[in-house]
Amino acid sequence: MNYSLTTTELIKKIPDLKAGDKILLSGVIYTARDAVHKRIAQLLDRGQSLPLKLDNAIIYYCGPCPARPGKVIGSCGPTTSARMDSLTPLVLSKGVKATIGKGPRSLEVQKALRKYRALYLAVTGGIGALLAQRVKTCEVVGFEDLGTEAVYRLEVENFPVVVALDIYGGNLFAFKTLTE
Repeated sequence: MNYSLTTTELIKKIPDLKAGDKILLSGVIYTARDAVHKRIAQLLDRGQSLPLKLDNAIIYYCGPCPARPGKVIGSCGPTTSARMDSLTPLVLSKGVKATIGKGPRSLEVQKALRKYRALYLAVTGGIGALLAQRVKTCEVVGFEDLGTEAVYRLEVENFPVVVALDIYGGNLFAFKTLTE
């Protein structure tokens, strides 16, 4: 099915969404790549506060390029999601409701998505310039020292994603679904 949803609506519709559904997503998402995930794990381990609220967050695996003059953001294509697989179950356990990236996910992530009732949304690689046109605001909200890998708060409009993994084990990358 095709949907046009805000991030709030997406979270409410998680039980209705299935692998293969196409969504034009509007609202707030946060970028976080490898280095951010490692820092989040360290801060959580120490009981320290985070620069973003994980509960009901949507995380985009992206390190945006610097913006050209007059632009909100530079190219902002997805990073290979498997690079975050070892720490994805942790952030899902803290309330993250969707991650956005490219490529397949590990069996552990698939199980965690089912357990925590969250989605994995895929974005086509190689279209970072097009995706940048869908970003309306961009601001660094944490770990500024990481440069392009800092946490950015993006407000997106009609950001094209596909449900790649749903809460029922549906998997856009597999010929059969997870049944455990």
